[in-house]
Amino acid sequence: MEAKKSKKAAIENQRGSWLLMGLVVALAFMFVSFEWTQHDVRVAALSPDDESIFVTELVPITFPDEKLEPPPPPETKVTELFEIVENNMEVTDNVSTVSEDMNAVRDVIWIPPVVETETVVEDIIHVSVEVMPEFIGGTAALMKYLSSNIKYPTISQETGSQGKVIVQFVVDKDGTISNPEVVRGVDPYLDKEAIRVISSMPKWTPGVQNGKKVRVKFTVPVSFRLQ
Repeated sequence: MEAKKSKKAAIENQRGSWLLMGLVVALAFMFVSFEWTQHDVRVAALSPDDESIFVTELVPITFPDEKLEPPPPPETKVTELFEIVENNMEVTDNVSTVSEDMNAVRDVIWIPPVVETETVVEDIIHVSVEVMPEFIGGTAALMKYLSSNIKYPTISQETGSQGKVIVQFVVDKDGTISNPEVVRGVDPYLDKEAIRVISSMPKWTPGVQNGKKVRVKFTVPVSFRLQ
């Protein structure tokens, strides 16, 4: 059987009444504490005569005596000694006098000033100038010259080697070709043939800078193609 609780023994039913009673007691304590007053409370004040009790004697602060360095001794000035000579003594000066003829004719020699001049280096190789060098007849004549003068190496034909060889050279002031070199090659035989063809070219029209013929670096591609 299930046990049943009595409603009278249940404390939870009286929780509201106990809460009200606690609030009433708390309010009563607060009211009593606000209304409570103290009587016969005196504040003790010090009179001017009592201030001497708290006066303490101040001990002066002393510092150790600093030792001052003695001043430097005065500089002694050296005075020049003058020798007093009597009036009856002869004084000789080391001064030589030369007798000159004021009416004599003198030859004036003019020495020209020496002017230092900077040596101008005229063998500078230019890359870009006002008037670039040109093959006589133009680019079409240059291509025709290369195609008609190239001799295809036999070894390169057998190996099937072909391509474009880039050759760089210098066009001198008189239009001659100098210092040819391969910038980008294909094989040693084709590179050697390209150098030979470029070196055997006729004179070019030289480059001009500031109205003067100058040396200019030039680049030409030489093509090798098998048919």
